Amino acid sequence: MRTLETNRLILREWRESDLDDYFEYAQNPNVGPNAGWKPYSDKSEALMMLKTFIENDELWAIVDKNLIKVIGSITLRNDEKRENTKTKMMGFVLSESYWGREIMLEAVKSVLQYGFEELKLELISVYHFPLNYQSKRVIEKAGFKFEGVLRDSFTNFNGLVYDDCCYSMKKSEYFENKNRF
Repeated sequence: MRTLETNRLILREWRESDLDDYFEYAQNPNVGPNAGWKPYSDKSEALMMLKTFIENDELWAIVDKNLIKVIGSITLRNDEKRENTKTKMMGFVLSESYWGREIMLEAVKSVLQYGFEELKLELISVYHFPLNYQSKRVIEKAGFKFEGVLRDSFTNFNGLVYDDCCYSMKKSEYFENKNRF
């Protein structure tokens, strides 16, 4: 995993010292459920997940450069719904206090550049639940194309089944629109 940098952000590997920042946003009931996971009730739960992040080389911590604080995460990993080896799936989550500032859009653009220009991917997909309007907005602003809805495709932490709204961007589309990045 390579560290990526934007005007306001550093995307880097996770560290155990990130626990307090991670727990701060991961306990928020408005954050986790939008991504399908249960908000944490104590730091020991967050620490267990943080350790898996550290072992994983597909998940960046999103760090606010000014505060040197972890404010979210973004991933580029295998898309289990596609067999093409030149395809990855993006996923992201952001602390609620940073919503509406185009922070995630900045991170997404950086990961798109990395995926298409350095990893030489052919396609990057991204999904959101139908009621997650914040993610939908980021996805559309980044230039992803709507593919459709995978009905009843995700079971969340409390057993509820959700549809997945599916978007993708091909390498050719990224390079056609690169100037807007």
